[in-house]
Amino acid sequence: MKYAAIKKELFIDNRTNYIKHLKPNSLALFVSNDILPTNGDGSLGFVQNSDLFYLTGVDQEDTILMIYPDVKDGKHKEVLFIKETSDLIAIWEGAKLTKQQATETSGIQHIYWHHEFEKVFKSFAFQADYFYLNSNEHARRYINMETAEMRFNKIIQSQFPLHHIERSAPIMHRIRSIKHPIEIELMQKACDITEKGFRRLLSFTKPEVMEYEIEAELIHEFIRNRSRGFAYGPIIASGKNACVLHYVENNQPCRDGDVILLDVAAEYANYASDMTRAIPANGKFTKRQREVYDAVLRVMKFATNLLQVGNTFEKYNKAIGDFMTEELLQLELIKTEDVKNQNPAWPAYKKYFMHGTSHFIGLDVHDVGFFTEPMQVNMAFTVEPGIYIPEENLGIRLENNIIITPTGNNDLMKNIPLEADEIEDLMNK
Repeated sequence: MKYAAIKKELFIDNRTNYIKHLKPNSLALFVSNDILPTNGDGSLGFVQNSDLFYLTGVDQEDTILMIYPDVKDGKHKEVLFIKETSDLIAIWEGAKLTKQQATETSGIQHIYWHHEFEKVFKSFAFQADYFYLNSNEHARRYINMETAEMRFNKIIQSQFPLHHIERSAPIMHRIRSIKHPIEIELMQKACDITEKGFRRLLSFTKPEVMEYEIEAELIHEFIRNRSRGFAYGPIIASGKNACVLHYVENNQPCRDGDVILLDVAAEYANYASDMTRAIPANGKFTKRQREVYDAVLRVMKFATNLLQVGNTFEKYNKAIGDFMTEELLQLELIKTEDVKNQNPAWPAYKKYFMHGTSHFIGLDVHDVGFFTEPMQVNMAFTVEPGIYIPEENLGIRLENNIIITPTGNNDLMKNIPLEADEIEDLMNK
């Protein structure tokens, strides 16, 4: 890993919070992700299971966590199984964690090798009444392949068919949505690295630069600041490309007169940041581009102020829709008649602003949490309104990352240039 060591108190506190939600005499299991194959003998870089990392801080494959608060011996309440290193592994891959290092990372005292799991687990399994198994429950997830977690759960359920099975995911969604102070520090670090990348590209960008050249500037700055790279597939969309919400080709020239939509951000220590900006390729917005930009910025500031303790997403989205409607009327993109005759299920403003304004953010870009419940202190959200006008080859979206506080909110990206005048000044230095 490139990132600095994380204080183990984060993972100790996270496990303590998780245990509070378990039924009596329950045993919980979490397993690491696969190393995904490509072709031949190739593989993709390893990405840890977010829930396992959240509870242990261990960032390597072949890892299993067992939590059993009511274990009969009173000792093995937390057990970690890790991959045993060897001279051969050390030569070809680099040494894995030792048992002592695993304890220093996670705060877990009882460490076994991964290949010992079956024997050790069986000695405790029959004492438990409930097994808590984990799964990647996410409304936006569409994955057909069988994961390591799926295979692991099948094996446990087939070997112990008479145990009661409970789901860890609802617990993880609840506790992960409230950020620990150490997590907020890590997310701030990711945002600070994103800021460095954005400032770098402002002085680099000019007409006829290729979208992928901007991408290269960003990845250079991210990695040199201890990030693994982009927190998600970067979107660098010039001109009409900005009206494709998930444009990822990044292979076109940025023409004089284009606005470039940049949905790009760094990760740090597995924590995501998520930033969007729109900049003029030639360093100067046209009058019309500036009108649309300022409209989106007003919606962004309005929405940010609504991210407060106790607000609900139903009220939040309704208020933003009404505000965006007024902005689109002022821009003459929709008419009063359009609003009067709109379908409530798909309001008139959706023609030019068709996506949501906010999502949870944390270990995952689209992090876990319950949109049906009121906002709470230390929840983290994006705020990202946009206006997309294909007939004008113009798409503008602006996005920052917000932590809700007892007295308002904390913008983790407040130091990243946002006002149009500041962006133009920096591009023309």
